[in-house]
Amino acid sequence: MSGQNSKEKNSTSTMATVACTTASSSTTEPRRRMVQNYLLIWVDDTIDQANEHCQNTLTQLRSVVNDVNTFTQPDACVDFLTEVDDTKAFLIVAGTISQQMVPLIHDIAHLDSIYIFCDCKNELQHKEWAKKWAKIQGVFTSVKPICESLEKAAHQCDHDAMPMSFVPKQMMVTEASDQQNLNQLEPSFMYSILFKEIILEIDDDDTKSIKDLMAYCRQQNISESQLKDFQCEYHKKTPIWWYTRQIFLFGMLNKALRSLDMEAMMKMGFFIRSLHRQLEKLHKEQSVSYMEPFTVYRGQGLSSEDFQHLLDTKGGLLSFNNFLSTSKQQNVAMRFVEYALRKYQQILGILFIMTIDPSTVSTSTTPYALIDNYSAIPREQEILFSMHTVFRVHEIKHMVNKIRLWEVYLTLTNDNDPQLAALTQPMREKTQGPTGWHRMGALMLTMSHFNPAEDLYNQLLQNSSSNSDKASLNHQLGAAKAGQGQYSEAISFYGKGLKIFEKAHPPNHPDLATSYSNIGQLYQNMGDYSKALEFYDKALKIREKALPPNHPDLATSYGNIGQLYKNMGDYSKALEFHEKAHKIFEKALPPNHPDFSTSYNNIGQLYQNMGDYSKALEFHEKAHQIFEKALPLNHPDLATSYGNIGQLYQNMGDYSKALEFYDKALKISEKALPPNHPDFSTSYNNIGSAYCDIGEHWRALSYLEKSLTVFQRSLPPTHPHLKILLDNINYVKKKM
Repeated sequence: MSGQNSKEKNSTSTMATVACTTASSSTTEPRRRMVQNYLLIWVDDTIDQANEHCQNTLTQLRSVVNDVNTFTQPDACVDFLTEVDDTKAFLIVAGTISQQMVPLIHDIAHLDSIYIFCDCKNELQHKEWAKKWAKIQGVFTSVKPICESLEKAAHQCDHDAMPMSFVPKQMMVTEASDQQNLNQLEPSFMYSILFKEIILEIDDDDTKSIKDLMAYCRQQNISESQLKDFQCEYHKKTPIWWYTRQIFLFGMLNKALRSLDMEAMMKMGFFIRSLHRQLEKLHKEQSVSYMEPFTVYRGQGLSSEDFQHLLDTKGGLLSFNNFLSTSKQQNVAMRFVEYALRKYQQILGILFIMTIDPSTVSTSTTPYALIDNYSAIPREQEILFSMHTVFRVHEIKHMVNKIRLWEVYLTLTNDNDPQLAALTQPMREKTQGPTGWHRMGALMLTMSHFNPAEDLYNQLLQNSSSNSDKASLNHQLGAAKAGQGQYSEAISFYGKGLKIFEKAHPPNHPDLATSYSNIGQLYQNMGDYSKALEFYDKALKIREKALPPNHPDLATSYGNIGQLYKNMGDYSKALEFHEKAHKIFEKALPPNHPDFSTSYNNIGQLYQNMGDYSKALEFHEKAHQIFEKALPLNHPDLATSYGNIGQLYQNMGDYSKALEFYDKALKISEKALPPNHPDFSTSYNNIGSAYCDIGEHWRALSYLEKSLTVFQRSLPPTHPHLKILLDNINYVKKKM
């Protein structure tokens, strides 16, 4: 067990400060979770979902794209389209409003294709003006040809949305001790490696897993006909057949691995495992056919941003984080490139030329196989690789006379590659556990996916018979509840684990210190500072006796107590403890270790409260740089960092800059946290206080009242910040 750092969450108001020091939570979006790489919008002022014809149309559309969003008002449709700016969108627009609407939305970057849906008598009229707009795929008078065109576009979208991780050459290390490089890796690289390792360790009941997946898919509005077909026929076909069949599985898996959606990844775990094992079996059977090095090809479109990452990766590693489809025939790969170049003006065409040396590949970790005889749609010489196949990037060449076409030369990495081993070992050690399921829970907590972690740990606890395992599982459930913002329940779980630890360990055992520290953190979050100090002191006394003077857990204790004194307004005492913590981190950790971001963050917040804004900005920017390198894009700690910087700009009087950072923080929270998490109270309060400072009191009051609603639902009425928040609201009302 390791100590839990105190991570300062920002909040301020020029009227009064409302601080909530909380942990993060699982990914829960306000709208239905996206389980495909795209969504479909249908706008028509005559849509009536009670109408049988409309229902039939929706059923046909959902057989291709599960997320169909209907609108009868063009303005609402445009607003929605601009809000979902991180997802590729297809649009069906009624002929009656199409000519007015298309110019308004055509140039939105993530709008992929437009389909004009009209009656027969107006078909020719619409075809004439539609020629001027590149994204219009045609004018249609029935839904069937729309579905056929959508299916092709969706397949290309899935193909091009292959989740990839880039490891530039300068991050490559030859020794596992070089942690500075490890902390600059894309989180997706580590997480997908660990997920693959762990999911292959687990054995579970396919029948139960299929039922669980079907229940999950129904919640995501996947076509019922596809689900019934899968459930009834699954064991009659091979995993390769199901994967290559153009139904929900391919896109859902692709999206889950691209966005690191642990819930969806877990639901499909049995299928990932079965597909990997079939490839493993075929790889062994076909090994005599692949004794010498050979070449395969993959063609796809790539955004300018991802292509720049690829250029920066020359000499480094490129990981394909899903199952990887390639062909032994170059012309097959080129079809995908040509389609992407023809359809998307802003996309670059990439032809990956991959050299495979069978003598360096292990069947168990990187199996691949020729699958033409097993595929639902037999292709020409298709070689399918298991997920998370890692290549070294050698050359990147611009193809002669082809403005937007590039060749990228890759070689499959050796399974014993010392640089690859050095990159993966430290994170692997952080997710150790007695079983694959325990490791999976640890990975979920590391990724801040607290809801699925809680479900998993509850199941493990029900089946646990050993006291030490029960203690550990209660501790992990406490961490999950803390991440959800449910502090009282978290204390209860930590307390159950602590009772077992106290009976099993001597009084100065480090595991006891970790439990005391975590419970202290929760009391601090709830505003009970005297109780928090009591537990922090218990943890500190154990660590001072049991650990060497420069141990990082000792620094954690000093940092926690520093945060507590800061919240109590004793800044000189807080600075004393934070400096003690920071000095230990400087001696014990490499400069870019994630624990430094916590230390920088805490010291920056302290300088901010003391009015030294330039010093505060220096520390907050250091913290933010580490957060950006170490965390996924929608991690709650990134929201904290944005909020802290916003708070600083607000105190400096730059309110537009403050609102910009507060908005970034809120957007992440909306994607990463449940709606009643205490961090929302902080975000709403920050935005409200900024609007108050610029004299927009109605908007300020709206956000402060939102803050109060969340606060009252998530924190105890004795919390000291409740009075401050009420004072803020009264202050704004007087100003109005």
